Amino acid sequence: MSETTGPSELAGPPSPGRPMMLNHLAYVTHDVEATVDFYTRVMGMPMVSTVIGDKVPSTGDDFPYFHVFFRLQDGSTVAFFEAPGLPPANPKGHPAYDIFDHLAFEAPSPEHIHAWADWLRANGLEVVGPTDHGIILSVYFRDPVNDIRLEITTPLVEDWNAREEQAARDLSDWLAVKREAKEQGRDVAKELLAFIAERSVKNQPAERH
Repeated sequence: MSETTGPSELAGPPSPGRPMMLNHLAYVTHDVEATVDFYTRVMGMPMVSTVIGDKVPSTGDDFPYFHVFFRLQDGSTVAFFEAPGLPPANPKGHPAYDIFDHLAFEAPSPEHIHAWADWLRANGLEVVGPTDHGIILSVYFRDPVNDIRLEITTPLVEDWNAREEQAARDLSDWLAVKREAKEQGRDVAKELLAFIAERSVKNQPAERH
């Protein structure tokens, strides 16, 4: 700890205490031209900024790159880097990575979700859904250029992202099941499946179907 930095300054993030909004989320692309076509034409997101460089400023890595940004309605952006000669990404070894790693955009209503599904299918994309998750309604598809799993979703309940107490209880329960399974030498996945089944029965009257 430096002499100019006291404990109170390290107690939490700088004021106002949390990031304001998503600035950008960045991925690698092997075809920036096709990426621009997909995000501007199909997704309707304007290309709003580019950076061309011969060295990565944050690391000093010495290779040329093209960095492009596409803007959403709230001002946040999705970005891509193209650099020549990059090999394909390493395989991740489990299908969960191909499902869980995704980028979700928000739409204003369920009607918009259905309209998006029609539009995406009209553009030759395979669409899953609409899927009702209880708190949100979503359609899923893949960026056909970069093979990123994408989601367009809309909230179904006002407090979908304001359930802090329930989230804390759920985390505590999940960790307790994992910890007990490990301590007793039981299969963690099986114990979690049993926990989920029991929890589903308890919560069934409150769940949407």
